[in-house]
Amino acid sequence: MSEIIDQYYSIKDSTEGQYKEKGSKFISYAYSVTSEEQVGERLEEIRNLHHKARHHCYAYKIGVDGNRYRANDDGEPGGTAGKPILGQLHSYKVTDVLVIVVRYFGGTKLGASGLIKAYKEAAKDALFIAKKKQVIIGNPYLLRFGYDQMGHVMNCIKSIDLDILDKTFADSCEVTINIKLSQQTELIHRLKAALLEVSKEQIDDDTKVPFCKIVRIEE
Repeated sequence: MSEIIDQYYSIKDSTEGQYKEKGSKFISYAYSVTSEEQVGERLEEIRNLHHKARHHCYAYKIGVDGNRYRANDDGEPGGTAGKPILGQLHSYKVTDVLVIVVRYFGGTKLGASGLIKAYKEAAKDALFIAKKKQVIIGNPYLLRFGYDQMGHVMNCIKSIDLDILDKTFADSCEVTINIKLSQQTELIHRLKAALLEVSKEQIDDDTKVPFCKIVRIEE
């Protein structure tokens, strides 16, 4: 049975890096993306911004396991630009990320090894300063309860360190939480036990919490 993948790392914000070698300037940009359409939009932005640059090379990884990826040399010798950029995405273990490296030619050829190093270092510079974010993959659950139970319910959620997606507090309160795929049964049982103030061994799939309705939100 294959292992359930229920989390991965991406980056929080866009970052910019730079590398210089023998007069050539390599400006790098790292973006959080979730689709090829977003990749295209970012590329168009950078090409418009650096319309005088000779090359706009890039690589991206998209998806939970990063199985959607591409590396593009944009006119540089094959394997000297896109591949080393992609290599840095692998090294930093991130996905849903696009890195574009713009090159302004300085008049001196760098050779294949020089280009590989330059694109690698430029990509590395942008990714190094990027703050990683953990993305939890799971199922959303809606908790509905009375206002008088708000303090108790929120303390229980906090004690188990559940990921809160949304919350509304009024006469009737609603909180949407995200439960990791691999821990779904375990965490729901722990939540019910905390709410009822009993041991987890006393909880099963059919256990109800009278003052808090717990419903899985279907897609």
